[in-house]
Amino acid sequence: MAIRHIVTWKLAATDGAAKREHATEIAARLEPLVDVIPGTRSLQVSENSAYHDVNWDVVLIGEYDDLAALDAYQGHPEHQAAAAFVRSVVSDRASIDFEI
Repeated sequence: MAIRHIVTWKLAATDGAAKREHATEIAARLEPLVDVIPGTRSLQVSENSAYHDVNWDVVLIGEYDDLAALDAYQGHPEHQAAAAFVRSVVSDRASIDFEI
């Protein structure tokens, strides 16, 4: 059974321009991994576009062949490098994984 992985982040920056820059960089680092990590079907990273006072700032929606593929994605060195950048610019993270 395929797995959908959704992660949402609050960015640490308070300035709108810095938030946009960080959201763009997160997407630039994560989205190409779909072509690098086997079992990764799709990766989409988007910046929030409404209700900025209450919504989270960035979301990742990924689909994987199965839980083993998600585990491989999480542990892959390219993902680890991208995740290090993400951790450096976010203040909060929430996620959920479910079968599709």
